[in-house]
Amino acid sequence: MAKSDFSTLSVSPAQLKNLASLNYKQMTAVQAKGLPHILKGKDIIAKAKTGSGKTAAFGIGLLDKINPRFFGTQALIICPTRELADQVGKEIRRLARNVPNIKLVLLCGGKPFGPQVGSLEHGAHIVVGTPGRLQDHLKKRTFKIDQLKTLVLDEADRMLDMGFSDVMDEIIGYTPKSRQTLLFSATYPDDIQAMSRKIQREPISVTVESEHQQNVIEQLFYQVKRHERNNTLLTLFQHYRPTSTVVFCHTKVQCNDVAQLLQDNNIEALAIHGDLDQREREQALVRFSNNSCSVLVATDVAARGLDIKSLQMVINYELPRDPEIYIHRIGRTGRAGETGLAMSLFTENEQRRINNIEELQNKPCLIDVPASLDSDSSFSLQPPMCTIQLDGGRKDKMRPGDILGALTGEAGLEGKQIGKIDIFDRSSYVAIEHDAVRQALNYLANGKVKGRFTRARKIR
Repeated sequence: MAKSDFSTLSVSPAQLKNLASLNYKQMTAVQAKGLPHILKGKDIIAKAKTGSGKTAAFGIGLLDKINPRFFGTQALIICPTRELADQVGKEIRRLARNVPNIKLVLLCGGKPFGPQVGSLEHGAHIVVGTPGRLQDHLKKRTFKIDQLKTLVLDEADRMLDMGFSDVMDEIIGYTPKSRQTLLFSATYPDDIQAMSRKIQREPISVTVESEHQQNVIEQLFYQVKRHERNNTLLTLFQHYRPTSTVVFCHTKVQCNDVAQLLQDNNIEALAIHGDLDQREREQALVRFSNNSCSVLVATDVAARGLDIKSLQMVINYELPRDPEIYIHRIGRTGRAGETGLAMSLFTENEQRRINNIEELQNKPCLIDVPASLDSDSSFSLQPPMCTIQLDGGRKDKMRPGDILGALTGEAGLEGKQIGKIDIFDRSSYVAIEHDAVRQALNYLANGKVKGRFTRARKIR
């Protein structure tokens, strides 16, 4: 029996059956290295990037210790962003399907406070949340973690980057010293090591190699003068014609400026950063993931936890100072057996950043000149799909099948004209091919979904 089989773990037969039903066949590296220690109650500090399977690693571990008959909070997962918290919550619910009466509550900013208090009053075995909102509930005593068994810090390096160090210290101060602490981070800067020493007991170090297989990601670096950066960015799109791209920027202002530059040149793009409200962030992520927006311009913090299945190209509008962040950025392409492109712009005074990347990857960076790219001023990049928002979501018992059934039934659309469907608490989004949007909206103006009229609008 292979050591990477889930059946080698000391978890219940019911959980093994559930994992098989979720198509969990073999453990990923972080699961194989971390889960045996986690299940023994050890603290771990794991270096693992998005997409490594870390959520299942800590999820399977914390569920093994949950007592369903005790309705106090036994596991707390702290995430840097609402998007990541939502993603983690969904995965934990899937992993907990074999355990009856398990309650999980999300405590994130950007959501009404009152309903969260109501959910907590009925008890919660597992809480997933963002630092600021967790701190608010603890201060108001609407949330207690004095009986906590497992504390998880997911993407701890991003939380430190976002300035949450003091908030996390305060939250951890409410927890019992006897807890198990699982710390996950994509990078290992000095402040992560310091945090581990402060909050963990003899942690087991788990490192998953972050470098990528040779030839999976084509990396090219273009040296430009400052005033050439924008034109070179446009030429990269004109030359490679990617269908899905994330452009990484350092600041929120830079994100907005680059997104506007692309839009002004007929390249459909959206910016995502910390200044967007919850609705704007939600819609931007939905549109990018369902192919109704071709380019996302993002800061590192905002891009964390993005659920991107297939990404053709990553562009570094400006290289990060930390070479590990560079590796983390480009690792979003070239997944699931596909090849990817990683293009980077840098100026002469940023040569040190190139040197650091070469040292980390133990190979020279391939530097090209913008003149090698084919420019085409007539180029435009418009996505194949468009997004329609419906007023009705999870709280209204709306399911993807209800929307699909209405559109392929009375509305008369073909299944191939309908793309990804996302259901949120009070709204739903469906991707539809451009030539079928009017037909769908005409039906939704008068027709019913799940037996009731539902307002719908095209998201621009």
